[in-house]
Amino acid sequence: MISSYACDHMTADAEFLLSKAKYKATTGREQRRDADVLCYQIRQSFKPGEITPEEANRVGYETAMRWTKGKYAFFVATHTDRQHIHNHIYYNSTSLDCSHKFRDFIGSARAVRRLSDRVCLENDLSVIADPKFHSKGRFLHYGAWLGTERQSSYKERLRHAIRDALAKGPAGFNAFLQLMEEAGFTVKRGRGGAISFLVPGQQRATRLRSSTLGEGYDPEDIRAVIAGKRPLPEVGVPAPAAPARVNLIVDIQERLRDRKGPAYERWAKVYNLKQMAAALQFMQELGLTEYDQLAAQTEEDVQRFHVLTGQLRQTEADLAHTSELMGAVVQYAKTRPVFDGYKEAKYSKKYLATHEVELADYRAAKATLNDLLDGARLPRMPELKEKRRTLAAQKKTLYADYRAAQQRMRAAVAVKANIDHLPGLTDQRKNKEQER
Repeated sequence: MISSYACDHMTADAEFLLSKAKYKATTGREQRRDADVLCYQIRQSFKPGEITPEEANRVGYETAMRWTKGKYAFFVATHTDRQHIHNHIYYNSTSLDCSHKFRDFIGSARAVRRLSDRVCLENDLSVIADPKFHSKGRFLHYGAWLGTERQSSYKERLRHAIRDALAKGPAGFNAFLQLMEEAGFTVKRGRGGAISFLVPGQQRATRLRSSTLGEGYDPEDIRAVIAGKRPLPEVGVPAPAAPARVNLIVDIQERLRDRKGPAYERWAKVYNLKQMAAALQFMQELGLTEYDQLAAQTEEDVQRFHVLTGQLRQTEADLAHTSELMGAVVQYAKTRPVFDGYKEAKYSKKYLATHEVELADYRAAKATLNDLLDGARLPRMPELKEKRRTLAAQKKTLYADYRAAQQRMRAAVAVKANIDHLPGLTDQRKNKEQER
């Protein structure tokens, strides 16, 4: 899945090269060979099973837009070829107006990570709270980080091995430990009689205790199992089943006319029964007993979804406006001393030639401020920061409500549509309307 801004992803390389040539022709400046970068890349990964490709692409697009502030062309490619969905964001090193280049800076990786984390949190997605580093201070590769985060797999293997060893009926605790060693697990004894196991391939031993492995895995629990005073510990707690999603029922007769066979008919009947059961469950959970109640509830859910959609879009627009205003204020404050020096030099051509880029940034920042403020008073930076924090928190809350309302609306609409297909219901409603 690919989305783009101010370019076509199929011809992005040619467009980026063309903008670079325009930059050279317009400004007369030529980049050093070792600094002549065509585009930059941002890689953004998500927790497996937490996001759809469509949502990932939208989050990547939002991240790229806020990083480039809409001044650089970019495209976002969302990959689903790995267990984790991830984005590759490519943005042009030359601005849209071909007047300046993107300036990479020390700490840019940290800055883009903070921005990506902020966008993910605003969209109710997981982030790495404390990213781990290499010894040289570089971030761990995603695969390496994911490997460290998957210590639960070692724990799963350890729980299975403990259960298997206990199932063999060891005579005592030492015999149990011997069985674990025979299974390939290294037994480590610590202070106070603490027992730890090192799973093959594991770097750090896992302590034998309930807080680490779960209920039933304390040494005393193991001794109780050996003595026959309690059953074998559970390997793991099964995850709760996902709630059934209500989908539209299938028009069997129409599909049969499309040359579907008896096998399809059997499948469709079972499928429709499941959907009607889900519809019934939905109505029971809401305490709905009449069709009119369902229709009113559906209308209410649709209206609530549209209201939240409008509120979310307005909040996003306000947040983007505030963020852009903050960026313009910072840029203006950084470049204003250069302009003051230009004035003190009585608009010297020599000074202009030396500080041409900074003065251009100053004019751009000033023009942006004028456009964004539209005659209003310039707020102070603490006020802007507080406003952005408030809007970000508001957006996060609204987005959670929006997602819940969306799911609720989709379920209600599907339930109503399915019940509308019940034989005789539509005819009965038409007759009632005619009687009125």
